[in-house]
Amino acid sequence: MHAFSDLLSSLFSACPEMALFLALVIGCWIGQFRFGSFQLGGVAGSLLAAVLIAQVGVHIDSGIKNVLFALFIYAVGFQSGPQFFRSLGRQSLREILMAVVLAVTGLVTVVAVARLFHLDKGLAAGLAAGGLTQSAIIGTAGSSLEKLGLPLAQVQQMQGNVAVGYAVTYIFGSIGPILLCVNILPWFMGRGIREDAVRAEAAQAGGVYVCGEGEVPALPDIVGRTYRVTQAALSVAGIESAAHAVTVERIMRGGRPVGVTVDAVLQPGDQILLVGQRADIIAAGQRVGTETGDVPGMDLSLVRHDVVLSRRDFAGRTVAQCGQLLSAAVKHGVYLVGLSRAGQPVALAPDTTVHEGDVATLLGTPADVQRVAAQVGTILTPGIKTDLIFHSLGIALGLLIGLGVVRLGGIPLTLGSGGGALLSGLLFGWFHGRHPARGSMPAAASTLLVDLGLAGFVAVTGLQTGQQAIATIMQHGMTLFLLGVVVTMVPLVITMFFGRYVLRYDNTAIFAGALAGSRSANPAFGEVLNKAGNAVPTTPFAITYAVANVLLTLLGPLVVAFA
Repeated sequence: MHAFSDLLSSLFSACPEMALFLALVIGCWIGQFRFGSFQLGGVAGSLLAAVLIAQVGVHIDSGIKNVLFALFIYAVGFQSGPQFFRSLGRQSLREILMAVVLAVTGLVTVVAVARLFHLDKGLAAGLAAGGLTQSAIIGTAGSSLEKLGLPLAQVQQMQGNVAVGYAVTYIFGSIGPILLCVNILPWFMGRGIREDAVRAEAAQAGGVYVCGEGEVPALPDIVGRTYRVTQAALSVAGIESAAHAVTVERIMRGGRPVGVTVDAVLQPGDQILLVGQRADIIAAGQRVGTETGDVPGMDLSLVRHDVVLSRRDFAGRTVAQCGQLLSAAVKHGVYLVGLSRAGQPVALAPDTTVHEGDVATLLGTPADVQRVAAQVGTILTPGIKTDLIFHSLGIALGLLIGLGVVRLGGIPLTLGSGGGALLSGLLFGWFHGRHPARGSMPAAASTLLVDLGLAGFVAVTGLQTGQQAIATIMQHGMTLFLLGVVVTMVPLVITMFFGRYVLRYDNTAIFAGALAGSRSANPAFGEVLNKAGNAVPTTPFAITYAVANVLLTLLGPLVVAFA
């Protein structure tokens, strides 16, 4: 066993990145197992696996952790930028109160535990930093200890105790919020995160149902059907003018195709292909003749393209009014089947108001759609490439913002790299929502950044602190660890009850995002996102995260003052 440990230690010394990916393999594998309704998840599993691997000795650079975390938090912000800025206002007061309640209960819990168990100010601050996973408390508490006027040796001892308390409690401080937000909260609410995330997404979309990957509607709005003409004196113009949204796309006469023109006259026995709204097709078909099955030569391919509406005279008009601005010849054979704004679907109706930058989904033959797009805007070409210039600039600016420091009574307050990257992601995501042709990032690429960034971040954290944490627990016993569990869970549970019964949160996905953000619990939020399957929890998380980053940082001097 000792020889195997030495072998691993030498391997990880030569290539510490191997330890990182091994932790991800083991952690994500462990996280898949389900025990009843409980599932650890890949993030918490990676942290535990990293702590175990760290016992053989791993030295990994913090720069890797910082890069992974910046990728994760920027991608989260980018996904939810448009929705975040629409949600700001008085409705954000609930999230702000959540963060305030957690910070206050966190302070009271730490001070109560410190006094009951006669902990010095250093250990108390370490409990706060690790149990609440706010590393900035180490710095703010250390500075406050220096101002107490105590002998230098005593100050240095308490500053060392800050690190001890932090090392012992940080690991459960990361796992505890995952357990509460992903497992306990859904049980408490009586509904799952996923089902409520779908419900909230539908509400945000105004009731518009968006098909998921691999889904197709059983009753599509636009259909094509073939009919044998039995009525005399029918013309293409007559059929199309009598129906609201129907076009004649193919004519077969005696087994041969006939050119389709507006003034073409149909003969009994002709076979025609009608395309249009399902209800209108049925009504038009009854006037034409009898429906037939597959007819050779009637095949027609339609394309569905998203078009950014840049035509200025469309802005502020209704869908019906915009349609009237286009001539019948231009819009012939093209159907508006969807409308979205800043990445969110908009209920499509004749009286829906169009904004500049909205994205219209058009359906028709390639030539017809190109003709309409040339009149109204620019076709969004789907691609698999990410705009690296755009997003690298976004991350760089976010890290630059994170370097800024504002001092409040001698206490340094900063967004840090995480807060800066989140803010930048929100801004760049909002810009992309307004200008969809710029800043492309396919959903698969964004998901990879979120999943790999967060799991890698917590794995590196476990590799760096795992050995010290276990050694400290062995030296000081389990008491300090259990006190850290209390500091982690009590404020979360109190805030959960406050959110449910005072703030009246009734959607589990939104509640989970707000609760994770109020603790700045990025690992918990990552697991909440995985459960949700969409970006619904991100907006409440972003608001509470920003407020909590400031409030929890302020706890350092307060713990030193009252503990």
